[in-house]
Amino acid sequence: MSAIEQTEAARPRGTRLPRRARRNQLLGAAQEVFVAQGYHAAAMDDIAERAGVSKPVLYQHFPGKLELYLALLDQHCEALLHSVRTALESTNDNKQRVAATMDAYFAYVEDPGGAFRLVFESDLTNEPAVRERVDKVSLECAEAISAVIAEDTGLSRDESMLLAVGLGGVSQVVARYWLSSKSQVPRDTAVQLLTSLAWKGIAGFPLHGTDTH
Repeated sequence: MSAIEQTEAARPRGTRLPRRARRNQLLGAAQEVFVAQGYHAAAMDDIAERAGVSKPVLYQHFPGKLELYLALLDQHCEALLHSVRTALESTNDNKQRVAATMDAYFAYVEDPGGAFRLVFESDLTNEPAVRERVDKVSLECAEAISAVIAEDTGLSRDESMLLAVGLGGVSQVVARYWLSSKSQVPRDTAVQLLTSLAWKGIAGFPLHGTDTH
């Protein structure tokens, strides 16, 4: 059960929950409010009301709005990194790896909870703690991709990172455009199109130790 689903299940006031379940419920409520209103417009009152708890209960778990936002950001940055790593490990076929990685970004962006907005479209990127987390997950995703590129092509770490940053950046930007434009192109078709574009470039680098792509 997701954090938002736990919010729905536990919304009536007066329900006592184990601490971990309550924390997840509060994070789910906060996600709904932050995604809908942005950080600056959201208030702890709104989040407590959405969760169906009193403000003192909310403050027992999170001392302030920023701490709550950062906890939510940590959760969803980790989810993105896990998805990218899982995609890269899902096959040894490099074209399928590219497709799986592209689809990981599309799936992340398409998630109905809208968590991607906290990571890629935050209105709080001038806050150092937020910027640090966003930059960190972008770097870690790129490092995961670049490790595969370097191993398979023999390119240097710096060269592989340039390609990896490009692949990750294209994936998330196109996925966000696809969603925001309400594209009539189905997700699997969009992923196939983007994979074809990326593969024409990455396949130009021969496999390390062979003369074939």
